[in-house]
Amino acid sequence: MKKLLYVLLASLLLLAACSSGSKEEGSGSKNDNELTVWAWDPNFNIAALKLAEETYGNDDVKLKIIENAQDDIVQKLNTSLSSGTTKGLPNIVLIEDYRAQSFLQAFPDSFYEMTDYFNNEDFAEYKLAPTSMDGKNYGLPFDTGVTGLYVRTDYLEEAGYSAEDLAGIDWNEYIEIGKVVKEKTGKHMISIDPNDLGEIRSMTQTAGTWYTKEDGVTPNLEGNEALKSAFEIYKKMLDADIVKPHSDWNQFLANFNSGEVATVVTGNWITPSIKAEESQAGKWAVVPIPRLPIDSSINASNLGGSSWYVLDVPGKEKAAEFLGKTFGENEELYEKLITEVGALGTYTPVSDSAAYNEKDPYFGDQAVSGDFAKWMEEIIGINYGMHTYAINDILVVEMQNYLSGKDIDDVLKDAQQQAESQIK
Repeated sequence: MKKLLYVLLASLLLLAACSSGSKEEGSGSKNDNELTVWAWDPNFNIAALKLAEETYGNDDVKLKIIENAQDDIVQKLNTSLSSGTTKGLPNIVLIEDYRAQSFLQAFPDSFYEMTDYFNNEDFAEYKLAPTSMDGKNYGLPFDTGVTGLYVRTDYLEEAGYSAEDLAGIDWNEYIEIGKVVKEKTGKHMISIDPNDLGEIRSMTQTAGTWYTKEDGVTPNLEGNEALKSAFEIYKKMLDADIVKPHSDWNQFLANFNSGEVATVVTGNWITPSIKAEESQAGKWAVVPIPRLPIDSSINASNLGGSSWYVLDVPGKEKAAEFLGKTFGENEELYEKLITEVGALGTYTPVSDSAAYNEKDPYFGDQAVSGDFAKWMEEIIGINYGMHTYAINDILVVEMQNYLSGKDIDDVLKDAQQQAESQIK
């Protein structure tokens, strides 16, 4: 009888242990030494994570890095957070700055505050608005989308120009130079995806304005001088026949890797893709982005960029400490990001380091990273708000209406009305 009781007791203890383990797993807990991270781009963000793990040098922390496309991360986060479950969520997630406020404001209790884990004064000021809420830091700023005008110096020379001739110009001057380049070399000046409007976003930010007003909510389309100017420049480029269109990422890369376009206007994250074409080494230079032909515009802007976030799940303290000790303060890590990955962060204390000021033979011995770091400090910070892509979709349609002959003021007025009806 005693033996039977012992067996029954042991069975009950085993069942209790199994039940406890299953419940813990369902709440999102993981191996005590393991932090799960969701990120995209193995050659950039994931490579940066691996370097961060190496420089951290703590055997008590191991990263389980799961590669997801950015759109998949957005969908998975929305699905899980909307359902109120933390099961299957990572400890750390990479979120694009344009999308950050949509998560922070919609799910304010789902992200762990990072204010005490890093000094926000050490980062480019323009990165703080999208990563913060109510005066608290929830995202640790990572890469910069600081823009540049990449130019083929050989094509410019053939057309009678130098890279210096394109430094500090406005978009009207850019178009006039593009006409000459097209005439002399047969090359288009720029490659554009008509369904993306990245150029419109970067142009608008050069004037310190956005699709929404400073509150990040109220649509700011009708009467937006910078947006109107950006639309007009866009149409002028098409009318001048200096644009080679592309419909996806691979076509975009092919247009400049194959030598079909003379310039690339985008974020600095394109540098590794440009350098991938080794046959063009020494034929590229980078100058500041053109400004809009209005008084408020400057020759500096941003396109894209992302930051690290910690979800409010078991292991959050360890995840926040890892980020704080690596991306939050480790100068060695940021120097390696430049020399080994080609990734430029927004951690400003390293901008004067040797790694940032090293001459790059691919760009004719220009200290490209150092130049980008200087331009980064000039970017006007704005509140992207929650609705960047919803409004962008409206503007994509209205851009086609504008190109088909619709008056620009009517275009922006109609876009304003549509945005107001959608954003409530």
